[in-house]
Amino acid sequence: MTQPTASRIIAALEEQVGVVLLLRSTRAVTLTEAGADYLARSEMILAALDEADHAARGTGELRGTLRVATSPTFASRSIMPRLSRFTDQHPKLCIEFALNDARHDLIGDSVDVAVRIGTLSDSTAVARKIGTVRRVIVASPSYLSKAGTPLTPSDLADHTMIVGPAGQSSEGWSFHKNGKTKSVRIQGRFIINATEAANAAAIAGLGICSTGERSVQAELQSGTLVRLLPDWEIGSSDINVILPAGRAATTAARAFADFIAAQFHEG
Repeated sequence: MTQPTASRIIAALEEQVGVVLLLRSTRAVTLTEAGADYLARSEMILAALDEADHAARGTGELRGTLRVATSPTFASRSIMPRLSRFTDQHPKLCIEFALNDARHDLIGDSVDVAVRIGTLSDSTAVARKIGTVRRVIVASPSYLSKAGTPLTPSDLADHTMIVGPAGQSSEGWSFHKNGKTKSVRIQGRFIINATEAANAAAIAGLGICSTGERSVQAELQSGTLVRLLPDWEIGSSDINVILPAGRAATTAARAFADFIAAQFHEG
């Protein structure tokens, strides 16, 4: 739909309901309070209609478009290898992935379901914990042969550090072992805001990286990366499937959330 066509439809809708639904400026278009309420109520009606269509078909088959938001690494490592188990059952369902290591605006980006790793900032969203991912410290054999292997957390101060999304913290990194805690202030030479790129930097021998174990599982198994300080724990993060707050979840969104949760339950 072109912008002028959308503008005419919105203008006609605003005239019909008698209120301003959108605030327009040279920089952005945002919902008014009335617009947000109208949208939420409309989506509930559309979700109910979607549910009615789904029930009427009686086949369990999903249709339409499902918009999923998650990180590129999680999508490529954890979702894509298993996705055919879901899509084979629903050949008429189109899935649109919005991939970003940064947090999406679930409402603003029209996301139907999201998978997030880490602390949830939106307490009103409907979240379901499906698992955890352990953080690990890794480096390539080529880097270790050149720079040596750190034996204690304090040794990291003498190494080149790669700070990706999993390792960004103003408080430093806290290591735990036998009830003791050791905090280390990390000075990164490479600051990278994408997990896959941070992992690639470690694989290339550029330094030591803190990352999620799931994101480098294949590399650890093949020996492309080596886990460092294995006797020390550096924490873990929850994996949550999220349905946006203020919106009625579609049948497809609930089905996809159930599917992802089942896959992680199976391991």
